[in-house]
Amino acid sequence: MFNRFKEKLSGFKDSLSSKIQEKVSKAEDRVSAGKKEKPSKMLEAETETLEPRSEPERAISKPNNLEPAKSNKSEEAKPKSKFSLFQKAKSLVFEQEVVLEEKDLEEPLWALEMALLESDVALPVAEEIVKSVKSDLVGAKKKIGADTGELAETSLRNALVDLLSRNHLDFDEYVQTAKKPVKILFVGVNGTGKTTSIAKVAKYLQDNGYSVVLAAGDTFRAGAIEQLEVHAGKLGVKMVKHKTGGDPTAVIYDAIEYAKAHNKDVVLADTAGRLHTNINLMDQMRKIVRVTKPDLLIFVDEAIAGNDAVERARLFNESVPIGGSILTKTDADAKGGSAISIAYITGKPVLFLGVGQTYGDLVKFEPNWLVDRLMGEAEA
Repeated sequence: MFNRFKEKLSGFKDSLSSKIQEKVSKAEDRVSAGKKEKPSKMLEAETETLEPRSEPERAISKPNNLEPAKSNKSEEAKPKSKFSLFQKAKSLVFEQEVVLEEKDLEEPLWALEMALLESDVALPVAEEIVKSVKSDLVGAKKKIGADTGELAETSLRNALVDLLSRNHLDFDEYVQTAKKPVKILFVGVNGTGKTTSIAKVAKYLQDNGYSVVLAAGDTFRAGAIEQLEVHAGKLGVKMVKHKTGGDPTAVIYDAIEYAKAHNKDVVLADTAGRLHTNINLMDQMRKIVRVTKPDLLIFVDEAIAGNDAVERARLFNESVPIGGSILTKTDADAKGGSAISIAYITGKPVLFLGVGQTYGDLVKFEPNWLVDRLMGEAEA
């Protein structure tokens, strides 16, 4: 899982390590040279240029003394460093540290952005991550001899956890507090594991003490009703169905009424797979939403689809606003881009990750769980 992401990440760490080592080498040379003098004298020499000089001294130091206005303008145009020479010298001499500046991070951050894009992270998401890492690293102090890889990984980990924690929704808490029956509608394109995901969520809810009703709302695809019926039989849950070609809105409405009459906690409704470009099926979906008023509309797609999954989620969200996503086949995903990007792009949380074929192979989404595996800090 996510092997490609881990591999690409090494380029960022190597680039940052190389830049810091270059900076450290220069620093060590200066420290070595400074041993011939007292540290205070060295520090005094380092900070001497920071002392304001008198007008005569300025005049002497400028060979072209006839154009002071032009010279002053040029000096003002130069960007001022965030860190004074005094601060850098103090860290170098007394604390044996180097201070990371923006210019030190240009190449490593470029390597990081390329690594993210090559891992199928969407461009605006990659830019947001790079921006966060840059903000964290600029001004950071690197102890001479300390592990650079740890510095890089910690910064990236913080950026990823922060990004993935936005718009987070605790599914368990949501179901517990929502008015019963909780109506959950599943949407997505064909062949992404939507029906199997419904069965996995049903098992997850059963394991947490909830009663479930399934609605066979995919009346369009041959065999879809039978497929969900097999899952219902294995799980021992009620399934409401109509004949193939029937009105899916009516099926889901009947399932909701059954749940109300029999005090069931949750209704999980299947729908036909569709592309956002299929006008008739999207109109049908809007009708289902309008009539049944689902509490939560979940978009299902494959993690291995990468940016395609992210784009489809965005387009579905524009047509029928989703409440969250489930990514299937995460166990086969080498890149991790869709898992990182989809919540940021849609503004809606990832709720579950499918990690296998059995009913129990459904992981409730937690930012730290995902980041541990992206960074190679836990077994996939």
